Amino acid sequence: MQLNISIRHGHVSEPTQALVREKVEKLTRLYDRISAIEITLDVEHRELPRVDLKVSAKKHDFVATEQAENLIAAVDIAVERMEQQLRKHKEKVQDRHRGAGHREE
Repeated sequence: MQLNISIRHGHVSEPTQALVREKVEKLTRLYDRISAIEITLDVEHRELPRVDLKVSAKKHDFVATEQAENLIAAVDIAVERMEQQLRKHKEKVQDRHRGAGHREE
């Protein structure tokens, strides 16, 4: 799995980047078909930083965007939204495979 952190309009310290990386890597435990994670931290407005999170999985791309009072809060909310999207997708895929479909006839 490939993880890329980009920073726009400013600088984010190494410990903060490591914390962001740690939070985002938890998504791989939820859905094992993730091939790449791209996170963009926009710190142009220090009072309202923006986080864009893009996850590429087999044949699907998922996106979550958040703005919050601080960077870590924005990351937490974006990761939570991404978890919801991945759970819903995983459940949909599992339901499709569990159903008998046309074979039942």
